[in-house]
Amino acid sequence: MENVRSLINILDLSVEEIDGMVALATKMLADPAAYAHKCNGKILATLFFEPSTRTRLSFESAMLSLGGQVLGFSEASSSSAAKGESVADTVRTVSCYSDIIAMRHPKEGAPLVASQHSLVPVINAGDGGHNHPTQTLTDLLTIHHEKGRFDNLTVGFCGDLKFGRTVHSLISAMSRYTGTKIVLVSPEELKLPSYVKKEVLQKNGIPYEQTTDLESVMPELDILYMTRVQRERFFNEEDYLRLKDSYILTPDKLHNAKADLSILHPLPRVNEISVAVDQDPRAAYFRQVRYGRYIRMALIMKLLGIA
Repeated sequence: MENVRSLINILDLSVEEIDGMVALATKMLADPAAYAHKCNGKILATLFFEPSTRTRLSFESAMLSLGGQVLGFSEASSSSAAKGESVADTVRTVSCYSDIIAMRHPKEGAPLVASQHSLVPVINAGDGGHNHPTQTLTDLLTIHHEKGRFDNLTVGFCGDLKFGRTVHSLISAMSRYTGTKIVLVSPEELKLPSYVKKEVLQKNGIPYEQTTDLESVMPELDILYMTRVQRERFFNEEDYLRLKDSYILTPDKLHNAKADLSILHPLPRVNEISVAVDQDPRAAYFRQVRYGRYIRMALIMKLLGIA
């Protein structure tokens, strides 16, 4: 299994590999028909032990757009996990039926375990509060299309920075580019974990600031990455209800933002971005969804050795 390449953490990919996938996805956006048969005869298995709309359908759309086929399940209760089967055994089995696997699991580290027992590449489609590397690739493709570069950007993260796996992954990815500055906006209870600050920001010498006030830092930002306060990550309902409306982005909060600010969100949105913001040209989150399909197409091709 040593020669099987999986993607568990965004840092499994070099900067050069990410740049290559961004370039390939950009070509696909311009001419999708040229790639419509690249994965003929290949099968993607989607093993989703946790609910998902965008990520699962994005993977399926990506494989179908490449001419491949898809099989899988969308919740643990419809798999043998409900009977107590281990992740290792599930993946050993499914890798006999497929050429590549996309897996989401509520337990941190489950996709890594899967990759150690799989005969085919495993893509981590989200593991608990840990990693979500294909969302990060989507974010990076969006940033590249919006800004034309990865260097010298001030990126603000707002909302749930404690449990947000998309936040942790994107901070790790952006820490490898020169001139990156990170601004962290959250309630005290949902601050970025100290290990991310220590192991990513401080270790790489990335300047960062923390605040509870979004409007005070808005003029600095090139990118604003909004996140929802995730009910499913809370142990008690009172804490969730108290914090869920901490940051709601409305048009008036953008009055002192840069004219070329890009607003990103991994979705689903609950109420943290007012629908009135959707009409603002700076709102990039639905463009971001579209980019997700193409970057996953590029990733599938790369891991299958087709790109």
